[in-house]
Amino acid sequence: MTTIRLHNSRTRTKEVFTPLDANNVRMYVCGPTVYDRAHLGNARPVVAFDVLFRLLRHVYGADHVTYVRNFTDVDDKINARAAQTGRTITDITDETIGWYHADMDALGALRPTVEPRATEWIGAMKDMVAELIANGHAYEADGHVLFAVESYAAYGALSGRSIDDMIAGARVEVAPYKRNPMDFVLWKPSSDDLPGWESAWGRGRPGWHIECSAMARELLGATFDVHAGGNDLLFPHHENEIAQSCCANGTENMAQVWLHNEMLQVEGKKMSKSLGNFFTVRDLLDQGVPGEVIRFVMLSTHYRKPMDWTEKKREEAEATLRKWRHATAGLEPSEVDERFIEYLADDLNTAGAIGQLHWLFNDPSYDKSMQRRLLASAKLLGLMSEDLGDWVLTKEITGGADRVVMDLMSQRFQYRQMKLYDMADKIRDGLHAAGVIIEDQGDRYSYEFSVNFDPAKLEGLK
Repeated sequence: MTTIRLHNSRTRTKEVFTPLDANNVRMYVCGPTVYDRAHLGNARPVVAFDVLFRLLRHVYGADHVTYVRNFTDVDDKINARAAQTGRTITDITDETIGWYHADMDALGALRPTVEPRATEWIGAMKDMVAELIANGHAYEADGHVLFAVESYAAYGALSGRSIDDMIAGARVEVAPYKRNPMDFVLWKPSSDDLPGWESAWGRGRPGWHIECSAMARELLGATFDVHAGGNDLLFPHHENEIAQSCCANGTENMAQVWLHNEMLQVEGKKMSKSLGNFFTVRDLLDQGVPGEVIRFVMLSTHYRKPMDWTEKKREEAEATLRKWRHATAGLEPSEVDERFIEYLADDLNTAGAIGQLHWLFNDPSYDKSMQRRLLASAKLLGLMSEDLGDWVLTKEITGGADRVVMDLMSQRFQYRQMKLYDMADKIRDGLHAAGVIIEDQGDRYSYEFSVNFDPAKLEGLK
């Protein structure tokens, strides 16, 4: 069986991954707060840990992996959006979840096994809050319930900071009812105009951190294998999750392995609205950037390194995928390449895995078996699937002419095999005249469209 190694944020080392139960490998990834479109940075953990989901399914079997990613559908940002627009909270969250699914589907991300909404698990959250009060790790104050950070000696172990350092470096809510500035809210009161649920502490709603702890326990158990998310969640969200989960459950760990992806930049700068380089996944899709291309660019950088989205990378990714798709058109995938798997199993080294795909494509001994192996490996990475390939045939510059060119290239190849070189050269010259750039490499070929491509000139070649 493939040995997987993952860099554990908790221990700060790369470790051999050994699931608690190989028949039920369990992972949790923090999902979105659903009030607006997902921006490109939001998509990075989705794509990165979709690769982990695929790898675990490949190694342990699709029926033996459970992946949970939540929707936070009770939050002050959602409340503010409802007040601003006059729409109901349900309308906003339902619409936003629909957008999220459509956009992440376009990036080739598999749907998780379970996608719980926070509002569906309020009872479980109240139960956990009550347990924390009962065992002395939480207290009531001024209509709130707060977690007592000093009651958990290991607080700060994930982020590697002391409580004093965290107080000095964090924006903590100053409130007279807190015993310690770092104590965080488990339950807070709701006014009549805000969402709320009855509880032993009055009508209110959960704090943000308790949501994931309660849902993870209900769906994956008191301890599970992998918890992942962006490194912006490492503190305080994940730190707080660990504290309340371990204290409520009486466990040493919440998850065996913690994974965190780095942030995203655009053309070397932090993405922000003030710089004018902020865009959503849907913005790119609507501009004609294929979802598969977005995925390729993201996976070209290791998940633990900052990723820079550039126009040059987009162009290179599109050209590469076009060549690979043309080379494997009509073929069935075979086995996944062993070296490719070794890269993926080494802390999700997607950059190395893509490098191996390039090697398979450029191998001097390239033949149909190599093409099939390339296709199988790319599919495991979430690339080259049938449902993501329409862009190759519908890209505006080609006028929908890819299929015609592919047929002509295939016919030319057959003529060359039959040693009918004059007829093969006639097709080649006609394609050149139409603006198709052809590259022959032994028994294989590829092509791409120049900026001067004229589909009308193909008519005489059919």
